[in-house]
Amino acid sequence: MNAQKKSIDIWLIYKCTKCNSTYNATIITRTKPEVINKELFGKFSDNHTETAWEHAFSAETARVNGLEFDFARVEYYIESNGHSLENLINCGNEIVTFKIKYPFNFNLKISTIIKETLRISTKQLIQLIDGDVISIHSKCLKKRDKAKSGQVVKIDVERLKVIYNLWVNGH
Repeated sequence: MNAQKKSIDIWLIYKCTKCNSTYNATIITRTKPEVINKELFGKFSDNHTETAWEHAFSAETARVNGLEFDFARVEYYIESNGHSLENLINCGNEIVTFKIKYPFNFNLKISTIIKETLRISTKQLIQLIDGDVISIHSKCLKKRDKAKSGQVVKIDVERLKVIYNLWVNGH
């Protein structure tokens, strides 16, 4: 943050991991402090990590600053409740539902989340998509669907069992 007379500037400072050069991305520019949401102002004043990350991956921040993010190089970790393919098949439910918590938007595909969580191949994932096993908000998953926080994903366990049996039996 920087104060000039009665106005505030807020930036995120990006640093290149290869050459150590920096770039100041504008978040708020030449704005009176009383106009800025007090909670947000406090978070920026305290260098609140989650707020910084939220803005760091914001499409609006990229647009305003003319930035192009290399989302393919972003490292991430998928945290799940240990839903392996075998656990889903043997769970006794007809439908398994889970909600995506995704605070930062870096163009992650839902299909990637499912593939990595269930530890399945791309070919197997495509078979699940083609078999209408996975749906989001009552629409069948498409491979290109992007993850958004709050999305509800449903897996039709009965359809999953049919495809899984084909895999096991080598078809």
